[in-house]
Amino acid sequence: MKLLFMGSAAFAVPSLAALVESRHEILAVITQPDKPAGRGRHIKACPAAAAARSHGLTLYQPRSVKKPDVIEHIRKLAPELIVVVAYGKILPKELLDLPPRGCINLHASLLPKYRGAAPINWAIVNGESETGVSTQLIGEEVDAGDVLLSSATSIGKKETATALHDRLAKMGADLLLQTLEGIENGTIKPTPQDHKAATFAPLIKKTDGHIDWTLSATDIFNRVRGLNPWPGTFTTLDGKHLNIHKAAPDDADHKTSPGTIVKSEEQLMVACGRGSLYLLEVQLEGKRRMSAVDFLRGHKVSEGTVLK
Repeated sequence: MKLLFMGSAAFAVPSLAALVESRHEILAVITQPDKPAGRGRHIKACPAAAAARSHGLTLYQPRSVKKPDVIEHIRKLAPELIVVVAYGKILPKELLDLPPRGCINLHASLLPKYRGAAPINWAIVNGESETGVSTQLIGEEVDAGDVLLSSATSIGKKETATALHDRLAKMGADLLLQTLEGIENGTIKPTPQDHKAATFAPLIKKTDGHIDWTLSATDIFNRVRGLNPWPGTFTTLDGKHLNIHKAAPDDADHKTSPGTIVKSEEQLMVACGRGSLYLLEVQLEGKRRMSAVDFLRGHKVSEGTVLK
């Protein structure tokens, strides 16, 4: 088939690579524009744009796909089907109606669960044991279209959002190829979602990383895993920002206020609303990331200190 690929984030890269190796023809790749990034604010391409350039594909980076000239440009390309993977913008109805075989999206959850911008993060934060990838027909309501195919996988008990992202991106690429084959052969029957069973995964905010020590140790541990690498989880120690990069929950309850440091010799343990949390890898404001053992060697932390 003649395809138009729309994607921006790193999750889209394996799918684009799989399509390049397939028998399908990629007419063009549409991504979000290059933007300033990092401390130096140097112009940087999004991952999908960089991948498209490396494959020698035609790249188009409009600021908006709602403008008439952009839609006309796509019309002239005459794609049979539009494939969307982590593009990051909502497509207008005029564009959705353009390709004869429609528009399909690859989403990183088992729809209708976790519709929205951050399904991988929230699945881990909420302590899910299973997730997956789904392909769906794109409609006007975000992530609510009929499901074409889905593939499930277990979430590791210690798996981070970064690791799960990479696994799902590869799974998604395989599922996308299966979906395209099924569309061509007419063997896929779209299945309407059960909208009453839908759950949502809103965009992650910086403030989501601030630890609430009244939560259980397991809940906080899931948040540490699920908000890796951004925005990360953090608390305050003696008025300074303390990032928590790695942790481990413990069932031990301490008769003290949540957030209180109950061990600070060789180990750094904090009382939670239920259970306790070992801080394994931390980073104090202005300092490098280090193990808790190394941190305690260079910083005097008294038991009874309260993290906020």
